[in-house]
Amino acid sequence: MTSTQPANPTLHILNKPPGHPRFETCLQAIQEGDQLVLAEDAVLALTDRSVTLPDACKAMKADTDARALNEQARTGTIDYAELVRLTTEHSRIISW
Repeated sequence: MTSTQPANPTLHILNKPPGHPRFETCLQAIQEGDQLVLAEDAVLALTDRSVTLPDACKAMKADTDARALNEQARTGTIDYAELVRLTTEHSRIISW
């Protein structure tokens, strides 16, 4: 991460599990001020202590519930309404 906040923060929506090349590429692309949302199999990163997640990271509640990860979540969860709100706040969105 860089020490300067970008003028246009990015919303990163990641659905690949840890170990997938796009998972690693996404984490490397995140800049200070960006927001990461873990969806689908990406929520499996919440149980993997070897994965360092950024502070601005949320997980989709429906996906943590579907994988019975509620008790193991290392980050807050959001619902679909909150995801929609985040998409309206970010002019740049990347789905990984």
